[in-house]
Amino acid sequence: MSDFDLSLTGTIVLPDRVIERGHVAVRDGKIALVGEGAGPEALDRHDLGTAMILPGAIDAQTHSLSQKNQEDFIWSTRSAAAGGVTTIVDMPYDEGNLVCSADAVRIKVEHAGPQALVDFALYGTINPEEGATRIAEQAAAGVAAFKFSTFGTDPIRFPRIPPALLEECFAAVARTGLTAGVHNEDDEMVRAAMAKVKAAGITDYRAHALSRPPLTELLASLQIYETGAQTGCPAHVVHCSLGRGYEIARTYRDQGYAATIECCIHYLTLDEENDVARLGGKAKINPPIRPRVEVENLWQHVAAGNVTLISTDHVSWSEDRKTNPDMLANASGVPGLEVMVPLFIKGALDHGVPLTWAAKLMAENPARHFRLDHIKGALKPGKDADITVLVNRPQVYDAARSGHNVVGWSPYNGIELPWSVAGTWLRGQQVFDGKEVLSEPGTGRFVRPEASA
Repeated sequence: MSDFDLSLTGTIVLPDRVIERGHVAVRDGKIALVGEGAGPEALDRHDLGTAMILPGAIDAQTHSLSQKNQEDFIWSTRSAAAGGVTTIVDMPYDEGNLVCSADAVRIKVEHAGPQALVDFALYGTINPEEGATRIAEQAAAGVAAFKFSTFGTDPIRFPRIPPALLEECFAAVARTGLTAGVHNEDDEMVRAAMAKVKAAGITDYRAHALSRPPLTELLASLQIYETGAQTGCPAHVVHCSLGRGYEIARTYRDQGYAATIECCIHYLTLDEENDVARLGGKAKINPPIRPRVEVENLWQHVAAGNVTLISTDHVSWSEDRKTNPDMLANASGVPGLEVMVPLFIKGALDHGVPLTWAAKLMAENPARHFRLDHIKGALKPGKDADITVLVNRPQVYDAARSGHNVVGWSPYNGIELPWSVAGTWLRGQQVFDGKEVLSEPGTGRFVRPEASA
């Protein structure tokens, strides 16, 4: 009788090295063995040749409930499973249930749990009228981080947190040991720029980037990191589209502060002059997609180690909310869970970036960032057997054809992906076989940060 439940042999991609022919073995839902050569005998044994075997990805930024009666966890976690993402960290700005109290956390867990096809963690936030009073109770309820914004999209559901209140919130978050993540756009500057665009009568694809020029993002990032420095709170910019932003974050880290920064996959893939010009509202994202020269700059920051996390900022708006000819009238955000991992692999290969960064930026670092690394984020004995396998099987991506998305549109439609997800395992159970999502609703679990010492 075999000692192992699952054994996979292939190219093992770890954060610090690649084992050209190596193996991973699983017992009781946990990684039991990682080594060189062919894998041991197991109840389920696969020699995958040159296929890449990576730790299951953790998407640091998913919006499953931004639009009522639209995506929900049944679809976001389906897309995740098909994309090699074994844990999503869901944002708190849900339509109808702002996650700003312990009770709201409980409601969301009870809602998501019966649907989830992969594991999920949660962000918390605040109701500005209550201030920071409910931060501690949300930490006790199991949120993995807190989210705030320097820009106000909606006064209730996605509010701007003014500087004094942000400082109060950071001080409260610091006491929990968690991280404060912030949407980094300066509200006053964005509104002034937006007014200029409207006064000039610009409504085509150019309007969005013109309404959010680089300085709107960089000023907000400086505020976020300096607030963290003053309060002792780990400060995190949740999406940065500009190379200068990564330089700022690095400066704070070099000074000894906990200053982390996230790059969404769209900033490494799409550009303004080609993709936004072609897609219009379907490429409207905050902060905006930047010119190609900035995309190439970001890849240099990936290679230099200046990026902390890669994420999707996934949201599946219905198509009618993304096709208004007036660019600024469209909802902001795009789906990306199904393609984050293959897109990053493609970009890394195209730019000569070591594949080890895939394991670090989409698994190891997110697990550490959200204090889930006691169980998640690595192909190491004792960790959850969350595994993603990619094969060298080129495909032209088509969100509608895949069948794993609630919407059939994607800004990535038409991109050729040289490596495709051929299998996803969650805690040792196969949840995707390369064609079909195999897990049943309720397979995914709510995962909580490890308790502070």
